[in-house]
Amino acid sequence: MKKILIINGHPNKNSFNSSIANAYKKGAIQSTDYLQEIEISDLNFNLNLEFGYTKRIELEPDLQEAWGKIIWADHIIWIHPVWWGGLPAKLKGFIDRVFLPGRAFAYKENSVWWDKLLKGKSAHIITTLDQPSWYYKLMFGNPSVNQLKKSTLQFCGINPVKVTYIGIVKNATVDKRNKWLKQIEKLGKKLR
Repeated sequence: MKKILIINGHPNKNSFNSSIANAYKKGAIQSTDYLQEIEISDLNFNLNLEFGYTKRIELEPDLQEAWGKIIWADHIIWIHPVWWGGLPAKLKGFIDRVFLPGRAFAYKENSVWWDKLLKGKSAHIITTLDQPSWYYKLMFGNPSVNQLKKSTLQFCGINPVKVTYIGIVKNATVDKRNKWLKQIEKLGKKLR
């Protein structure tokens, strides 16, 4: 049975992203007894990696607990909105502070290559948009998904990484939103 971690990257707990996280959870608990969650909005930490990688900043208790959940999980669900083509600041800060060299990946000495320390895990990104996904891909090159999928998760060895786009959210009717939530619940049942 897979160990599932749901990460809601929206800083507002009352967002549609929270409804998506709850729908996925509703489906997943029908398939596994091993489920944990991280609500980025609940975490207390300095989101600024102020010294880059030159000086290690100790992880706050919330980040230590979150890292433990990431290590525990077999499959990680990342739920986030697209803001200005990218991730919300607090989610980006979470990644900067937690996915560190020596934990998530390790540079090889005198080499351009690195070790991927999170191999054996898979992920699914569920992202909300206020534009059609085809437009986001064609006009902007899919920046938030490329950043999270390729430059973070796959860089650290998490693979495969699937993506589900939800949008256009801003003008969606209640019926449309409910259809999306049923779709997400089915994904949770399948544990994709």
